[in-house]
Amino acid sequence: MPASMFDNLNELPNIKKMVENGFHTILESCHPPITIPAWMVMMTGKSPGELGVYGFRHRKGSSYNQGWIATSTSIREKRVWDYLAELGKRSCLIGVPPSYPPYRVNGNLVSCFITPSDKNEYTYPADLRNELESLVSNYVFDVAFRTDDRDAILNSLYEMTEKRFTIVKHLMNKEPWSFLMFVEIGVDRIHHAFWKYHDVKHSKYVPGNKYEDAIKDYYKFIDHKIGELIDLADDDTYILTVSDHGTAGMKGCFCINEWMMNEGYLSIKQYPSKQTEIDKCEIDWSKTKAWGWGGYYARIFLNVKGREQLGVIPPEEYEKVRQELREKLSKIRGPNGETFENKIYTPEELYSSVNGDKPDLMVYFDNLYWRSAGTIGHKSFYLDENDTGPDDSVHWFDGIFILYNKKKSKKMSRDRMSIYDVAPNILDMMGIAIPSGMHGRVVSEVKRWLGS
Repeated sequence: MPASMFDNLNELPNIKKMVENGFHTILESCHPPITIPAWMVMMTGKSPGELGVYGFRHRKGSSYNQGWIATSTSIREKRVWDYLAELGKRSCLIGVPPSYPPYRVNGNLVSCFITPSDKNEYTYPADLRNELESLVSNYVFDVAFRTDDRDAILNSLYEMTEKRFTIVKHLMNKEPWSFLMFVEIGVDRIHHAFWKYHDVKHSKYVPGNKYEDAIKDYYKFIDHKIGELIDLADDDTYILTVSDHGTAGMKGCFCINEWMMNEGYLSIKQYPSKQTEIDKCEIDWSKTKAWGWGGYYARIFLNVKGREQLGVIPPEEYEKVRQELREKLSKIRGPNGETFENKIYTPEELYSSVNGDKPDLMVYFDNLYWRSAGTIGHKSFYLDENDTGPDDSVHWFDGIFILYNKKKSKKMSRDRMSIYDVAPNILDMMGIAIPSGMHGRVVSEVKRWLGS
């Protein structure tokens, strides 16, 4: 939910009720503001660097073309429900990324959108699956949203969301729990698939288009479903509505590897005749200093002697080359010469600890408004569309945080809080001491609202 929607909630009566009788603020996401790792940052209070998770896909060690996808097994830090389990408190978790493969919890778990299909095991305990399928038949984890068939996306979104809330309501009533959390990935998907139809500031917005109200109508549907959950909750239940990141209109894609070739950092033996993933191109590693990956942000890797198999950058020149590349990336402009507000970071600058398979540089083109296209074969630095399928929006830092309880009727707010603050505040609300090492803090306004 975009933070600006705090200002106009008349068509979302249940969210409006929570805002007007609860505590709300903008929730600032982590670096990078990506679904994985952001949900785990929220639930552990640890940084992506400490988690060793910098997105969905990661380079495997110093390989040129091998990677791995973050899953539940990638998370080794304790989550909120792990602390609760130590005190014998039960949790119910539905769709919290990453939760595939399903793992043991003190309670129930239904895995998330990275689950390959309902043919795989997706619940803990395992026999919970049969119980759920008796309610919704084939459970839906995600929808195909990078397609031009917008009608099919809408139909799938509503089917998925209806089934998700059916499961949530069932598990709310199934047995006692102290903590229940679920993630509706459909909110993210409708942004990516329909933002240009909704946002009047989007470069491709057309007034009066067929899908102009698609996002608004879906939000109204979600609001109604939230109302059903509020009705089921007792007076002692605190309801928290949060987002792992915000959203904004995508302006285009910058072709990082086309630029790398032009600048002499990347050498390929034969330029492809069509769009091709860099992993499938024949790279001349003996003449390549750096290459990049695509996504909502660019991950840049250097080809270092002694680290990569065919590395060319002497280790003693690593920082010099990294800084040189950083300065050149910072000067990249838009297709019409317009200034880009490029943000370039080293992982060491963002995180106090840097674990796992980290990139050498992390680049937000025009401060995330332009995606990174890692593919080659475009004969251009700029694309109007995403190179991996239609996508109308990018991830943004500003999301939402709403805390509500049926017995309270006091409206409070503050300008913003950090995604790192969520886990400490949940634990504090439940009377659990904040573990050392969490980066967030208990927010004083939350404490005052709880005590009001």
